[in-house]
Formats: sequence, structure tokens, C-alpha cells
Amino acid sequence: MSCPVSPKLDFGGTTPYEDYVHASVLHTLQQQWSKDPREMSFLVITQVMELYFGLLCFEWRQAQSELRSDDLRAAVRTLRRSDLHLQALSAAWRPIARMTPTEFNSFRDALGEGSGFQSGMYREMEFLLGEKSRSMLVPHRAVPAMHEQLEKSLAEPSLYDDVLAALRRRGFDIPQAVLDRDLTQAYQPSPEVEQVWAAIYRGDDRDLLELGEALTDIAEEFARWRYDHLLATRRSMGAKTGTGGSAGVAWLEKRTQRSVFPELWTARSYV
Repeated sequence: MSCPVSPKLDFGGTTPYEDYVHASVLHTLQQQWSKDPREMSFLVITQVMELYFGLLCFEWRQAQSELRSDDLRAAVRTLRRSDLHLQALSAAWRPIARMTPTEFNSFRDALGEGSGFQSGMYREMEFLLGEKSRSMLVPHRAVPAMHEQLEKSLAEPSLYDDVLAALRRRGFDIPQAVLDRDLTQAYQPSPEVEQVWAAIYRGDDRDLLELGEALTDIAEEFARWRYDHLLATRRSMGAKTGTGGSAGVAWLEKRTQRSVFPELWTARSYV
């Protein structure tokens, strides 16, 4: 019995691909605000970044669920997968970074006060990484559903909080005060948590070592994304004020100095 050599072409309606991906809808969402053809590249890449923000939030919430079930191996697999998403997210800066100031200025005014700083899903991503700030809710008040979700995320445990809770359940000396602190505030480093990570890295529990390294990969890649954002901005617009009214490069430089999961970095000095 011979196998067909040609793909099926007629599905009597929409294709299964279209039903699953909704490609025809996706390709209607690019609406330029200027007539400059270079804006399309900027717009599509920005939308791709937004999709990755949402995907990363999904993955980190999945990892939280696995951590709460004390399934560390599943959580590590999910975290490793999310690190690959972060690498793709960082790569998206390259076409934007290659725009000259003149090319970027050709459509920049059309953006008005629009800025990536106003992305609700990026803010959700930061909250999940422990970078909490109530003031960051302000730009989202006009979008009730997003504001409500961010307010909820602000008060919930971050990914790192769930990691520390899982370590405490395994008998490590994570201070209860760290877990019971005001979760709406940005995470602050703890000497006791630092010593726990140092002990893990001196030990031979492969599952815990893999957890630490998966988290470090995420922290490193997130820092790289922020730095690539800084470089792309510096290259395309110099030290001008940001489109959203921020200090532009100066604001981004300040953000790049902050690390998520801080004890995973400092604990290495004690191993």
C-alpha cells in the first residue's frame, strides 16, 4: 500500500493550523502609527516580546505549582525551558539595536508617550521575579483587568519565595521571617538564605544544585535582557528622554544594577 506523497490541501473550511494558531488574526494586529516602513519591524518585535512576557509568566507560575508539590525535578525542567524563552527574548533586541538614530527618529514621534515601561505583562514578570513595587501599578489603573491581576500578583509569593518555602520544607534553615514578610515589598537579601545556598553548593544533592543553577541561569539571562535593552536604547537614541517620560538611558542603567535571586550570587563567595 503506497503512502500519499502530497499534503492534504482541502479541509472544507479553515485549516487546522489556522484554528490552532489564529494566524489570520495575528497578522491584523500590526497597525502602524507612521508611514515609515521601519516602524513595522519595531512594532512586530515589540509584539513578539509581549508574547514572550506572557509565556514566561505562564512558565514561572507552572514552576511555582511544581515547587508547591515538592516536585523539584519537574520545576527544574520548567525553569530550564523558560531560560530558553529568555534567550529568544534577548535576541529580539538585535534588529532594534541596529537602527541608527535617524532611522529610529523617523517614526519615534508617532509613538507619543507610548513606552515598554507601560507593559502590564512585563510588570507581572518582574513581580514574579521578586521585584515588587506598588507604585508600578499606577500606569495600569485605566485597564481594570490588568490592574486587578497586578495587584493580586503584588501580594502573592514570587517564584523565589516558593523556592525558599520548598527549601524550608526540606529542612533548610530558611528564616520564617523571610517567608512571612510583607510580600508587596521588593525582596531583600538575607544572610541566612545566603548560607543555605552556600551549603547547597558545598553539598552533593544534584536536584538542589540543578535548582540553584536553573535559577541562576534565569537571573543571568534576565540581567542580559535588561543590559541589551540599555544598549539598544543608547545606540538608537542616546541620552534623550524616554518616550514614556522616563530618564531613558539613566533609568535603564539604574535597573541593570539590580539582580534577582541575590543570594545565589553572593553565596558563591563562601563555597
